[in-house]
Amino acid sequence: MQIIPIPFEKEITVDDDVSELILSSGNVLDGDIIVIAQKIISKQEGRIVELSSVSPSLLSQGISSQYGKDPNIVELILSESKRIVRMKNGVIIVETHNGFICANAGIDESNVVDGFATLLPLNSDTSAQIIRTNIFKKTGKHVAVIISDTFGRPFRMGQTNFAIGISGLNPILDYAGTLDSFKRILRVTAIAIADELSASAELVMEKAKKCPVAIIRDYSFNSGENKIHDLIRPENEDIFR
Repeated sequence: MQIIPIPFEKEITVDDDVSELILSSGNVLDGDIIVIAQKIISKQEGRIVELSSVSPSLLSQGISSQYGKDPNIVELILSESKRIVRMKNGVIIVETHNGFICANAGIDESNVVDGFATLLPLNSDTSAQIIRTNIFKKTGKHVAVIISDTFGRPFRMGQTNFAIGISGLNPILDYAGTLDSFKRILRVTAIAIADELSASAELVMEKAKKCPVAIIRDYSFNSGENKIHDLIRPENEDIFR
């Protein structure tokens, strides 16, 4: 398997065609998996907010005072969330409208002009589908696309890349019903390959190298018209909620 970094020299704007930038920066082959950092998708889709334009509510101001966060950021977090999971030590863990459990609703002030913040795409599956379709129209190549973002993890230090949008691949490799090396039937082993591919891509993308895209090549995967919600555990099966 190869992981090929695709650097971009320019700052992404709403006028850019991300698929064209990918094709002009790297050689795409049939069967490639293209992993794209959420940040450039948010920029291209105009999901950028000037913090001075935000009017914090009394609730946001109260949370800000209690947890030492910018009230404008808190207001954005609340507006992008369906519920607060936990608040502690200046960290606000929420469930976003898309169903992701993450810190600060994925709102980020890094790699963006001072005084602005980026929000998660409204629908990352749609974002991935548009890019995948455009690449096929331009090249005739069948690829899969993953939109990735960096999340923390319960019970583990550090962050890692997770898939927040997919197009063209089944995000889970289910071994249930197959045999292990001792000929025993596997019953519950299902590998979240979309997350593992996102994490592997981060090794070459990094955060400060202007490399928001990576091509994963020579990895055999099951194609499909799946959605990112296939990776989100249903609430009735989640013993931590």
